[in-house]
Amino acid sequence: MKIVDTYCEAFEGLVVQLMVTAQDAEFLNRATNAFTALPSTVFGDAEGGIVRWLSEEETIDGRLGAIVQLWVTGTGKKATAKFYEQLGRRMRQGILVVPTTAVFDYYPRTTELKFNMMDNVGHCGDGYELVVEKFNRKLINVPIMMGYDFLIEEYISYTKGVMGGNLWLFCDSVESGIKVGREGVKILAELDDVCTTFDVCSAGSKPVPLDARYPEIGPSTNHPFCPTLKSKLSPNEYKVPEGVNSIPELVFNGLQLENVKLAMQKTIEGISDMDGLLKISAGNYGGKLGKFKIYLRELDLNRDFFK
Repeated sequence: MKIVDTYCEAFEGLVVQLMVTAQDAEFLNRATNAFTALPSTVFGDAEGGIVRWLSEEETIDGRLGAIVQLWVTGTGKKATAKFYEQLGRRMRQGILVVPTTAVFDYYPRTTELKFNMMDNVGHCGDGYELVVEKFNRKLINVPIMMGYDFLIEEYISYTKGVMGGNLWLFCDSVESGIKVGREGVKILAELDDVCTTFDVCSAGSKPVPLDARYPEIGPSTNHPFCPTLKSKLSPNEYKVPEGVNSIPELVFNGLQLENVKLAMQKTIEGISDMDGLLKISAGNYGGKLGKFKIYLRELDLNRDFFK
């Protein structure tokens, strides 16, 4: 296995990190998956991911839980307004409607940036909502028909984070691509403050060119790296190496740049000796996409990987 001497290109976004709890795994899985579903920044929405799962001993209220993140691209006023709206929508439609759920702020450092969750979630109580003190926190209590009221922390921290770190895994078959990709996701699930919003991503994209055939779609397939297009592209355009038949991508979002770098390093180290993995590279667009360039050579990896 060889690592290409290149970099991935990452960019800034806004992020919240939350703890979601529920009385059992079935309700918890439903709530977290609904909240983080549709990683659709492409369409101007928000994107989410699960950081890791928590036992009863690790949660604020002593129930099963998960740490989740929600992101939006950009950091200005428009992005902040969109983020607040999307956070409320996903909270209302993805978590509040799942029985026995509660949501706590779980950003690990001090930030002055806070969303008051009353206007976009609390008022689901139709005037019967209350702010209560519980677990040494101020929570909004929203009465619901289930008989077990929904709880959400009154103020949720948000701040800038790093989106779009990535690795491309060049594999000899679709089967090995799936196996290697899934192992990478398992490794990531053991790390704090970072998530993958696409799990094993099958469709690496490219920026929208000025002459795009379907600009309304947004970023489309990165066709030079599609193994099934070998017979349809010229030798100069086709960029899939000989013997490669699958290129899954892993995408990393982290609260800080160091979280993304560590996730990339640990993932590479964990999958480097797997059968079927021929090469590791990363997606970049000549520095046009984002302000961060994460060079694979600078990830404190074994130098032999680059020979």
